[in-house]
Amino acid sequence: MDKVLGLLGLAHKGGHLAIGEEPVVALAQPGRARVILLAADAAENTRRRAGRFAALHDTPLLSLPYDKLTLGGAIGRGGCAMLALSDVRMALSLVRAMGLSEDDPIVRGLLVRSKRVTQRRTAEQAQRRRVKKT
Repeated sequence: MDKVLGLLGLAHKGGHLAIGEEPVVALAQPGRARVILLAADAAENTRRRAGRFAALHDTPLLSLPYDKLTLGGAIGRGGCAMLALSDVRMALSLVRAMGLSEDDPIVRGLLVRSKRVTQRRTAEQAQRRRVKKT
């Protein structure tokens, strides 16, 4: 199995993957979608709507080299044209597995977000340790 498909399956099992148009919109609206993904054979209407969601919420949009049935098989569904990842580290891993370089704006944006998440988690852990000591 391809590494990208494996990462999608892992994201689905971890609860970090929105599958289908309505769940993707629900994830993108509050700005929680880190990347929106499209199947290679997605309909033109689907592409247009996904592009609108991505532009409206400043979310990267990537077209995958897999058809709907292949994507659906990777996540345990019959078929799927649109997906969105909510975890920034998973999104970064997937984009790197697709072969995008470190100079690509999508990778740079995800790296910045990943660093912010790491800093926030470190600060939260330090705060919990301080609270436990008192």
